[in-house]
Amino acid sequence: MSVPGSESEDTMSERFDCDNCKESLYGRKYIQSEDSPYCIPCYDSQFANTCDECKELIGHDARELFYEDRHYHEHCFRCFRCDRSLADEPFTSQEEELLCNDCYCNEFSSKCVACDETVMPGSRKLEYSGSTWHESCFICNSCKQPIGSKAFIPDKEDHYCVPCYENKFAPRCTRCKKALAKGGVTYRDEPWHKECFVCTGCKTQLAGQPFTSREDSPYCLKCFGNLYAKKCEACSKPITGFSGGKYISFEERQWHQTCFTCSRCSASLVGKGFFPENDEVLCRECNGDL
Repeated sequence: MSVPGSESEDTMSERFDCDNCKESLYGRKYIQSEDSPYCIPCYDSQFANTCDECKELIGHDARELFYEDRHYHEHCFRCFRCDRSLADEPFTSQEEELLCNDCYCNEFSSKCVACDETVMPGSRKLEYSGSTWHESCFICNSCKQPIGSKAFIPDKEDHYCVPCYENKFAPRCTRCKKALAKGGVTYRDEPWHKECFVCTGCKTQLAGQPFTSREDSPYCLKCFGNLYAKKCEACSKPITGFSGGKYISFEERQWHQTCFTCSRCSASLVGKGFFPENDEVLCRECNGDL
């Protein structure tokens, strides 16, 4: 029996219901999301992601892994080849398949031709002529030191750093006896550095220049003419005959063709008769005046 003027003793307490199914949450576990309470089943159905592998919901109490817009249960995040868990392992994606590093390397990575071990992704390597080496395995066949990024020279199946190749295979300069790796000059079937192939007289470099030799020694034309050529009777300069030069010879005397002129009137005597007169040579006219 209620008493007039007093509050009813059976006033209902304020309701606390799931925002989705409207069932009471009193005495039940719930999750608050954006200021709204949800029972566990409703929360999972409304907000949980679907596992990309097993296609089931990833419950609120499950460890969820996320990779490239895809969600996984922890136990579903595994290598597609060996089924190893990738939850705490490095992995690689290959055409949307997840692979542990071991499976990826066995299937897609190159093997070092020197040690036959896998060249791991991201490791330093060297590729040459279709083969792959670990950087530390690509060594000079002679000194056994890693070549790295330095220049090298291949020889059949072997590889050499440049200093070792020069010491082992390069020809030696005839003059200085040091290795001649490239270029140079060949004289009398012997190799020379360009800077070593010089005139025996003045030491000028002869590479690319006309030269001659005397007793197997090379000379520039100027030194050869000064040292060994006969001298013109008229101008006293050497007569070498090089570069198409012509000369006249008479009784152990020689003249440049342009210098073979009458000693009196200077008329050219080339192809004409002439008359020797002591140290002079005369044309017919000048000889007739004597």
